[in-house]
Amino acid sequence: MDIRFNLFPEGRDKALTMSYDDGRTADRRLVGIFNAHGIRGTFHLNSGKLDTPDYISAQEVKDLYQGHEVAAHTCTHPFLGQLPERMQVQEILEDRAALEQLAGYPVTGMSWPYGSCSDDVIRVARTCGIVYSRTVHSTEGFDIPADFMRWDPTTHHSGDLDRLWERFQDAHRNDMRLFYIWGHSYEFDHDHSWERMEAFCEKAGGDAGIWYATNGEIKAYLDALHSLTIGARMDMIHNGSALDVWVSVDGKPVCIGAGETWKFS
Repeated sequence: MDIRFNLFPEGRDKALTMSYDDGRTADRRLVGIFNAHGIRGTFHLNSGKLDTPDYISAQEVKDLYQGHEVAAHTCTHPFLGQLPERMQVQEILEDRAALEQLAGYPVTGMSWPYGSCSDDVIRVARTCGIVYSRTVHSTEGFDIPADFMRWDPTTHHSGDLDRLWERFQDAHRNDMRLFYIWGHSYEFDHDHSWERMEAFCEKAGGDAGIWYATNGEIKAYLDALHSLTIGARMDMIHNGSALDVWVSVDGKPVCIGAGETWKFS
């Protein structure tokens, strides 16, 4: 019996996620593009900058990012490693608390301001309830991260998206593939590249074989997948999580429902 923990929801082996920082007004146009093509992402906001020039308003957070994920980015976007620990805690916790009041759900994801983090800063973020945080180090790969607190993306949106997408689609592997794009929406205005992103989303969207997910959904699903309990005789699998998960058994996709035990026949 060959059991592999290598499938996303609905038996898919590929996922696409987006990640955009700062909460600038250009997010409005970007969200519209994502929504038009069924693409989903995570928006990392500085709560201390909302309602200031060129930033979105606090009032629009819940409706604007409906169907996507609101995540933390600290209150004021400092270099966290240059702050004393007490101020690091304040920047992260106050950002979480403010965004949770606006979004209406717990905020447990983050991206590092300026991409800067260290072991000490990560320890503080974990203590503050953060379960994942994105860096700015592009891998040009599609692997699941080994450390979600140092979650390296595939590429910035200024990278060679068409070449990477072709590699992503053509890869023949027996494991999961994750295409992760990050950036700042205001950059599309600065370098006049809106049409390029629109063309990519038109190409990448609407594929039944791809899971379009937020950063947080991917983390939660993989936590559930990796928490499956296998019987001593390898004849049953119990899913103690609140999410349905998928595995491959002898090359065939199998769904193990939330709270269910699947037994080999």
